[in-house]
Amino acid sequence: MAQAATVNVGSKVRIVRVRDRIPADLVSVLQSDPSGTVKGFRTVDGQGIGVVVDLTGGRTAWFFDDEIAPA
Repeated sequence: MAQAATVNVGSKVRIVRVRDRIPADLVSVLQSDPSGTVKGFRTVDGQGIGVVVDLTGGRTAWFFDDEIAPA
């Protein structure tokens, strides 16, 4: 969770891993370009913080804070 505090809306980030299963189209997007721009934050699993990221091709997805790194 510490990493999310260092990332702000508008920051460029890179997706470095994905914990859960994701749809095949999102896998394709991340394989072609694993970077994006932070759009916002959301509460996940009752206590963690998720980071909402705008990806290439107009796709938006959220990731746990340990799945991203500053770009």
